[in-house]
Amino acid sequence: MRRSDQPTIITDAERSPSDQLRSRQRRYILMMSIRGVCLILGAVLVTAEAPLLWLWLPLCAVGMILVPWLAVLLANDRPPKDRHRLHRPGARRPRETGPAQIGPMPTQSPAGRIIDVEP
Repeated sequence: MRRSDQPTIITDAERSPSDQLRSRQRRYILMMSIRGVCLILGAVLVTAEAPLLWLWLPLCAVGMILVPWLAVLLANDRPPKDRHRLHRPGARRPRETGPAQIGPMPTQSPAGRIIDVEP
């Protein structure tokens, strides 16, 4: 059965780029909100002179430094490509092709010599 004869299954379709962007934006906003909470919490703890301040301030500082870095990394990340996903038992794998040809495609003449053809 050729690949074009196989039906397309909607669950195999990738998410649209706008949907991917929307989910990355939501994740970024959530993580930056956590950073804001760490900043406010650290300021409140210092002002209130909370017990165990030596423990809470480094935790808030890690949240204020590490979370934005992770938020940017995850916001710029894309979902994995199909070739990296697990192979379904019933599906056929696409055929591997050789390296891509750069430039004009060579053809063979009747004498067996290769002739470069201009596009």
